[in-house]
Formats: sequence, structure tokens, C-alpha cells
Amino acid sequence: MQSTFFIKTFGCQQNVADSQRLASYYLARGFKMAKSLKSADEIVINTCMIRQSAEDRVTGLVKNIAKNKTRRAGGPSPNQRFSGTGGLGRRPKIVITGCMVGMATRDETGKYLQDLKNRMPEVDEFLPLDEIGFDYPALRNEVEKAWVPISNGCNNFCTFCVVPFTRGREVSRPFKDIIDEIKDLVSKGCRVVTLLGQNVNSYGADIIKSKIKNQKSKFYKLPNGKRVKPVMVKHLGRFRIPTLFPYLLEEVCKIDGIETVKFISSNPWDFSDELIDVIAKNPKIDRNLHLAVQAGDDKVLKRMNRWYTREEYLDLLKRIRAKIPAAQISTDIIVGFPGETKKQFQNTVRLAKAADFAYAYVAKYSLRPNTVATKAFPDDITHAEKERRFHFLDQLINHKGSPRTAVH
Repeated sequence: MQSTFFIKTFGCQQNVADSQRLASYYLARGFKMAKSLKSADEIVINTCMIRQSAEDRVTGLVKNIAKNKTRRAGGPSPNQRFSGTGGLGRRPKIVITGCMVGMATRDETGKYLQDLKNRMPEVDEFLPLDEIGFDYPALRNEVEKAWVPISNGCNNFCTFCVVPFTRGREVSRPFKDIIDEIKDLVSKGCRVVTLLGQNVNSYGADIIKSKIKNQKSKFYKLPNGKRVKPVMVKHLGRFRIPTLFPYLLEEVCKIDGIETVKFISSNPWDFSDELIDVIAKNPKIDRNLHLAVQAGDDKVLKRMNRWYTREEYLDLLKRIRAKIPAAQISTDIIVGFPGETKKQFQNTVRLAKAADFAYAYVAKYSLRPNTVATKAFPDDITHAEKERRFHFLDQLINHKGSPRTAVH
């Protein structure tokens, strides 16, 4: 009888897109998709570790799978694994993949992998997503809308962020592969596409650098044959990186059948004037723009390794709104970052009021393995204080509350 699989996904839209490729990988191996987690022979858990709470949910799920199967079977060993269909109660094979495994494969000491094995001895396999790559097409349940990854990984190393350690250095997909995938999606009925990357603005930087090095050319040839000069993003008085993202966005807008184009995520320091112009002149591009500010105090931003000041961020919003009047700006904010004083938090509150965000994902700072913040800064803000700051900002931005003072 054909073995079945079920994928449980934690985390962001990028993880959802990864799970869609994982599904194709399993189908190609002869598996059949199970209707539910309880009926699967093999359970694949695609993990997130952006916060400790995300890791805890994964650990809890693994324990529950093993415990519930053992109870149904009437008492076999917790590690007795399912071996084929029809074995009611004998637990399925448990596979862990995603960010937690990405961290383990990039940790040369092996300590994190051993930690995972100690925490979850019930797990039968740790599957690196790098082994799947983009070789398998995404299996999408929804036809009209699609997530399309354009890059993977991140080069920015914000001191609080674990992504460079879970996904590695930024790697851009070939320009033509992205356009071809979207055209194929349109032929199947897709009308709304969302371009995904840890930092979509820097898309193509690695491609350009490789071509310039090998061909000694300052131009890039698009799939349609047009030669373009990469956009250089100027920041802190210097041109930081070359990018192809404005050109990619334009080419996606030209595809007949695509009605709406979205993209996430964008770093404020790579959001070029050329990108603003492309959005302004293409009505297909969604006017909801996500720009993570993380904090509104310059000293905190510097400790976070965010390459802008509060005034530079607000100036960017001003330039966006001047050319795109309908723009709605959303953001991410971390409260309780190490060393964040009450006065510094109040600076974040003032920025939030000045920015007039449509909504914000507010998060309480969490220690993450291998990050600079975990190694260099003591987690010196109490949980209760983080809670107060979280609820204050959430009320102010997402519920449009008007508390009189930020912190008491």
C-alpha cells in the first residue's frame, strides 16, 4: 500500500513556500498526501526559530505525536516507529526540516544538532531543505494566488536575527527561472503573485557580482535581451550593493494575466528611489508596503546593526508617500532589546506616531543561538517590562489607542 505523508508548517510565508516544494519532493518519491496529521505514515515538520516560542511549539508537537500514538497502540515503546499503512497506533516516522535543521547544518561545532536530538529523541530524520532546493516545483492548493521565492538567505546579520544562520548567505534565483515560473502559473489561472525573499531589495546582487567578475561587464542582460545597468543603492554616503529588483518587478508587471504583484520583505536601507519609481508607475503593484523598522532609537538601531537612523527611516517614508500617495506602510518592531531604556522605548513610540503605520508585528526580544546580541548583550529587560511595552505599542498601532505615556 502507498505510504502517506503530512507536512506541518510553522513560521513565515517563505516556510509556506518551502513546504509547497517539499510536498512535490514527497510525491516524486511515490508518497501520497494524507488527509490529516493523524492518518500519515510520515509527518514532516517544517520549523521556524525566529523566537524561542516557535521552537517550543515544535518540541511540543513532536512529544504529542509520540504520546498520542503510544496511547492508541495500548503501550508499545514510545520510539516504536510506524512501518507501513494499517499499523494503528504505532507512531509515524517523524521528520524535522526547515530553520532548526538549517541552523544545525551550519553549526560546525555540532552542538545545536545534539541539542535537538536530546530535546526530541523521537525524531527519526533531520532533513536539510538545501537538499530540496528549487529542483521541485511548488505544489500549490490555491490556483489564483501564489508565493514565488526569488532568493533565499540573508547577508545583513542584524544582531538579533537568526536567519543568516538558518538559511545561510543570500542566493538569488536566476531571473529567467522566476519569470518562467510566473508565466506558467498564469497559464494555470494565477492572477496574484507575491515575490518572497529575506530581503527582496537586494535581489540579484550575487548574480551581478559573478557576471561582472567573469565577463568584466557593468551591464546585465535581461531574459528579453535588454541590457540594463544594475541599480546601485546609496546608503551612509556610499553605494552599497547592486540590485536587479526594480527590473524584476517591472518584468513581472508586464506578464499578461497577472493582476496584482506583492513582495516581502524589504530592508529600509536598500529601498532605492528607482524602486519607488517602479512602484509608482505600475498600478499592478500592491500599495501595502512592509518596511521593518525594528526600533525608533538611533542607539538601539546601531546595536541591532540596522543601517539607518530614525530620521533616515522617516525620510524614506516621506519619499514613498510623495510618489505613491496610496501607500500603506506596515512594519516590525522589537521591544525589550538588550539595554533598551524607557527613554529609548519612548523614542520608538514617537516614531510609530510619526510614521502612522497601517499595522505592525510587535515582538518581544528573544535570545537566539549564535546571534551577536545573544553573545554580546545581556538580556536585561524583564519579561514583565517587555510585556508592558508590547501591549502599549500593539494598542497604539494596531488598535489605534492613545495612551498618554509609554512606560510607567
